[in-house]
Amino acid sequence: MSRIAKRFAALKADKRAGLVTYVTAGDPDPGLSYQILKGLPAAGADLIELGMPFTDPMADGPSIQLAGQRALKAGITVDATFDMVRRFRKETGDNETPILLMGYYNLVYQRGAERFCKEAAQAGIDGFILVDLPPEEADQLKPYAQAAGIDTVLLTAPTTDDKRLPAVLKYASGFVYFVSVLGITGTKSAPEEAVRTHVERIKRHTPLPVGVGFGIKTPDQAAAVARHADAAVVGSAIVDRVKAGLDDKGTPKPDLLPGVFAYVKALADGVRGVRKT
Repeated sequence: MSRIAKRFAALKADKRAGLVTYVTAGDPDPGLSYQILKGLPAAGADLIELGMPFTDPMADGPSIQLAGQRALKAGITVDATFDMVRRFRKETGDNETPILLMGYYNLVYQRGAERFCKEAAQAGIDGFILVDLPPEEADQLKPYAQAAGIDTVLLTAPTTDDKRLPAVLKYASGFVYFVSVLGITGTKSAPEEAVRTHVERIKRHTPLPVGVGFGIKTPDQAAAVARHADAAVVGSAIVDRVKAGLDDKGTPKPDLLPGVFAYVKALADGVRGVRKT
């Protein structure tokens, strides 16, 4: 059983949803980015998405685009991202918290899917979320990911109807990521009733857990998602907390790390406050 499957099984046994946190690798610099990654589990993150900065982030809103620019300027690379996860596993001794890479398939393609999957697995990475890899092309990655023990988390949206869902779910593993609003990251949030309806519909097609993201900014919004989904996914709002910890020149302020962790804890408290029957 993968780390992702084990974590969702534990959450189900605890009768609660999980909190999936997204941060951009290398933001605002590799050193602080590692400290953020290292502190997320204690702050309440159940799973961690680590964004791979890319020069053409077409699905990302302004917050994550700027985070990627900061990280690239600070020298982050795919190898440095792998090293960050490897260091996390070694120094913390945490072999339970799932870490997923989120980004664009171009970075995988440049290295070659087989090599990328092997190196990711060796670093301690558990899953991929590649926003521009459609299910029709997922067989370019899936065999190598599966051989390396890495889950491929695919995205669905409000426009993914019942006819389309089986094609998406054919290649999905780990969990299904439901993008609750159309458009780029960090925009409006979906009404709770819409989340409930879509999660129920997806679950009629798959036994996989369903995580819901895009637009979640407050503990109350995270709790609303947790009432219906298996996980609430928060990204842009956490990235905004990183930016808030920088001064006008981009220099980290002393409260950057405490501010990020306090915000994640508040989100985690919101999610944990909702018990499932």
